[in-house]
Amino acid sequence: MQSKKIVLAYSGGLDTTVIAHFLIQRGFEVIGFMADLGQKVEDLSLIRERAKKTGLKKFVALNLQKEFLYDFILPIQWAAAKYENYYLLGTSVARPLIAKAQVDLAKREGAEFLSHGATGKGNDQVRFELTYHALAPKLQTWIPWREPSFYKILGGRNLMLDYAKQYGLPVKASKSKPWSSDENLLHISYEAGILENPNHVPPEAMFELTVSPEKAPNKTTKIELEFVKGVPVKLDGKKMDALAIFKKLNELGGKNGIGRVDLVENRFIGMKSRGVYETPGGTILFDALRAVESLTVPKDELHARDRISAEYSELVYNGFWYSRRREALAKMVDKLRQKVTGKVRLGLYKGNVTILGREAAKTLYDEKIVTFEKDGIYEPAKATKFIRANFKKL
Repeated sequence: MQSKKIVLAYSGGLDTTVIAHFLIQRGFEVIGFMADLGQKVEDLSLIRERAKKTGLKKFVALNLQKEFLYDFILPIQWAAAKYENYYLLGTSVARPLIAKAQVDLAKREGAEFLSHGATGKGNDQVRFELTYHALAPKLQTWIPWREPSFYKILGGRNLMLDYAKQYGLPVKASKSKPWSSDENLLHISYEAGILENPNHVPPEAMFELTVSPEKAPNKTTKIELEFVKGVPVKLDGKKMDALAIFKKLNELGGKNGIGRVDLVENRFIGMKSRGVYETPGGTILFDALRAVESLTVPKDELHARDRISAEYSELVYNGFWYSRRREALAKMVDKLRQKVTGKVRLGLYKGNVTILGREAAKTLYDEKIVTFEKDGIYEPAKATKFIRANFKKL
């Protein structure tokens, strides 16, 4: 009988190496797919060799960093999207892109199945599979962490390490780092292990993208960002590609201890979980965009966007990137971001981002109207009629 082809989201780490081997043992022809979203990865040739030794039929890696920035990161930034007021959606927004690329590969390879390494308790399983269904509803899924034949044997990291040792699988993981992490261009997340206790302080050695704010420079790092229609086009007066600018913001933010968040969040599937995040460049970009918006976007439009930000964030967090509702909200946001053209000067200091100044050619800010001096063109007496007109709203 011919093996059934399955495209597995594959990183070459412990989980996906064990999953790939398990699938092969169950008669699947496994095609491993890795999306380069800006995460630090070891030499691809080593991962290819590991995939080959594990028994994968094929391994495909694609650089999707530009698509990730322009089509996923920037839209959530324009939407001012923060899940539960803190989380900048670094993992949430990456999954639909990975899943989309998986679907495209499955169609090219004539595969019948899709799979991923997300656990049966988290949000990522939902994000992957809602995307699969939205883009390729006829493709089937085989999800190890929800199959009793898998999780009853390999229901934990230590058991997976023992399995890898038993079968001689080439993995680098060890029992020395009691947490899991996921990195991309926007952020790195940490969860599980010792972090499952919400009262446990994360060890400083865990953090990879940022220095501790206490150890950051004692001098403010000053930068200037220029935007055209919401897209960063210049850094400190130098014209650069948005991807290059974002990577530089990650570097500068990391050196200044910017973007650390430790929170207990509400997972879509109905439980609270503790996550620790580093989002240096994304935090800087978020604040910079709000500064330029404050000059260039009318009040009613800005407030309307702010009212939908929470819904937009929740849709992305819950995995509904390709839903009609998220796409409708994105169109509204896209109209607003067309007005976000201007410059902002920022100060980066020990975990903080401070707005030092902002300007825009088409600013709506008028000093002659807002001034408290007598030569202003706004007559204070006009406020009387305005206040009385609002009495009816009481």
